[in-house]
Amino acid sequence: MARVLLWPVGIALAAYLVLLAGLYLCQRQLLYFPDRSRPQLSSLAQLGVREVGVMTSDGLALLAWYLPPREGRAVIAYFHGNGGHIGYRTNRMERFAREGYGVMMLEYRGYGGNPGTPNEPGLYADAQAALDYLDQVGIDPRRLVLYGESLGSGIAVRMAAQRQIGGVVLEAPFTNLAQAAQYHYPFVPAGWLVRDRYDSLSLIGEVKAPILILHGDRDAVVPIHLGRALFAAAPEPKEGWFAPGAGHEELARFGALDVASAWLIEREPLPPK
Repeated sequence: MARVLLWPVGIALAAYLVLLAGLYLCQRQLLYFPDRSRPQLSSLAQLGVREVGVMTSDGLALLAWYLPPREGRAVIAYFHGNGGHIGYRTNRMERFAREGYGVMMLEYRGYGGNPGTPNEPGLYADAQAALDYLDQVGIDPRRLVLYGESLGSGIAVRMAAQRQIGGVVLEAPFTNLAQAAQYHYPFVPAGWLVRDRYDSLSLIGEVKAPILILHGDRDAVVPIHLGRALFAAAPEPKEGWFAPGAGHEELARFGALDVASAWLIEREPLPPK
């Protein structure tokens, strides 16, 4: 009888192990959702936005959109989330352009017609290449603001911890992907399984620039408690804006870009070169 009763337990355990193996092997397909088609500038070209190429340390030539700033304005290096491509963020670039900000909107490897496959070390290399481009065209790092959207927040924090910059804006950020994955998959040991960790919590204390965190309390993708935990760990000076009723992709509609713009204006005039 005991052997008969053990069969269901064994089958359930085997099924669970198969599930764990599947999640481990397919985790990057569950994390990155690129639109591989090439984005088009369209009306952005009339605003002065142009396509530029940036070269990564591992030899990939990546597409980016670049708009030089008006005199005295900051340059925003924008790192987008895990879905789509930079063409999905056209309205944001238009908003920044109207206000005179320069923008470097990087496209990652494997996204937007770029070569390569996305992964954490690769996306860090992509971001480094974009910031190196800004150095090459003479952008004062004190006038550089890193803007990280969702997954891009992990990239922005990593870059900000390593460089002199003027500020960091984090939209719907997480502490690290292991904790975000644990929220979505509470029945698996996500902390052991996650390879691409984007551990902002361990790096945020090394950021030496002002920080603004934007989050919505109805975010079902990155729960707000992760954004609040990152905010609590962040050094001063910092500001947090937590929008009642806003979901993950709704922050702009609830006024997040207005808040970010006002935050930038408060820090102008920026130090002279």
